[in-house]
Amino acid sequence: MHKSVGQNSASELLYPSIGPFDQRMMKVSGGHRIYVEQCGNPKGKPVVVLHGGPGGGCSPAMRRFFNPETYRIILFDQRGCGRSKPHASVENNTTWDLVADIEAIRESLKIDNWIVFGGSWGATLSLIYGQAHPERVNALVLRGVFLMTKPELDWFYGGGAGKFWPEKWAKFIEVIPADERGDIIAAYHKRLFGDDMVVQTKYARAWSSWESGLAVLEPGENRGLSPAEYARAFARLENHYFTNDGFLAEDQAILSNLHKLADIPGFVVQGRYDMICPPTSAHALVQGWPKAKLTMIPTAGHALSEVGITAELVKVMDELQSSIHC
Repeated sequence: MHKSVGQNSASELLYPSIGPFDQRMMKVSGGHRIYVEQCGNPKGKPVVVLHGGPGGGCSPAMRRFFNPETYRIILFDQRGCGRSKPHASVENNTTWDLVADIEAIRESLKIDNWIVFGGSWGATLSLIYGQAHPERVNALVLRGVFLMTKPELDWFYGGGAGKFWPEKWAKFIEVIPADERGDIIAAYHKRLFGDDMVVQTKYARAWSSWESGLAVLEPGENRGLSPAEYARAFARLENHYFTNDGFLAEDQAILSNLHKLADIPGFVVQGRYDMICPPTSAHALVQGWPKAKLTMIPTAGHALSEVGITAELVKVMDELQSSIHC
């Protein structure tokens, strides 16, 4: 039996996490191999899921937002993370490489067009992919919008979020010498990309813990702890992308290219108290995108697992079962 949206607990708001009917390692450019899986209905409406980070990787829980009788669900680990190889590698790893990978997956699976579902960095990548290939996108379903701009990075790595979580911010910056704290991203970059693996791992766990600790409205005691190998890929890839401004030239900024999404329906789900990606970005996005609808979840933070965010995303995907024709 499928769980209905009307029930109370977070787990009851999700469809069963059925196993994949297809898994593969796919060769892409630049010496990378990416993990790709499919589950649900092989003849269903295609939906591709773009995970966050960069560097987060996909998980079985991400399958559970979609009715497996209706949807053909495609998940993949982006370059350098999850089960993709080489692990934690930033060589030939840019936004435009990822956009090319998404197209390579679509073509290899013989899909004409699909729904694109992504949160946080996954929302960023969804928007960039949609602007690059609008004819391939039936709808964009986004959560916790991040537009890859300097003000957003300044908020999270320049002390803005730290004003709400001063004890966590103090722990994040205490491992950096005082004279380097004017540019936290650069200071961490020096250590995440040094030759000493022990040092890399130490700083990767500190970097990852800062973000993980602020992901939900009411973080648990151990929320900020990350396994070493996961943390290393997550921190190195995030820092690499942020150091390079997301590999977006000035004329490639998301808000400057919203006209390319003019014919695409958008569904934006945002936590009111999102400390990682504050609601101002989601608000700015829908102001310039007439076909987009913003749903603000009043008591939620950033994470996909927040109960209100989960419920709204399941609701959106259930409604799209009949309104979107692929």
